[in-house]
Amino acid sequence: MVTKSDEVKEAIMDKIEKSFMFSGLDDKEKLVVVDAMEEKKSFKGEVVIKEGDEGESLYVVASGTLSCTKVFKGQNDPTFLKRYEPGEAFGELALLYNAPRAATITSDGDSTLYALDRQTFNHIVKDAAIRKKDRYETFLKKVEILKTMDDYERS
Repeated sequence: MVTKSDEVKEAIMDKIEKSFMFSGLDDKEKLVVVDAMEEKKSFKGEVVIKEGDEGESLYVVASGTLSCTKVFKGQNDPTFLKRYEPGEAFGELALLYNAPRAATITSDGDSTLYALDRQTFNHIVKDAAIRKKDRYETFLKKVEILKTMDDYERS
């Protein structure tokens, strides 16, 4: 568990409640995610994620702003895509897919980020999904009309 202010916890919770990746979690499990996120400081000009690198973490911006750029095919210079503000998140594709980073994110000034690594994400979210599936299966086995089905048919 990483200590955070109530304001920071609320901002992170607000973000993950809007994210499809965490939609299968109940409020208690979402709080576990919030508590598991680690604070990372980033300074002006620092590259937080680099296009093409392997991704390991999702980040939620607590303070400061960061610029997102991408080098498109046939170009040499990066193109500005977006500015990330407090409460916004980036890097979520790293948690879902083992794909290289799609863009570069650079701090515009001093920033505070909260990071969730893939291993923690998998542990919390996948375990929650398994527990939820088990609860549903247990319930469905008790439904009279479904009792004659095997597990495969019921699922």
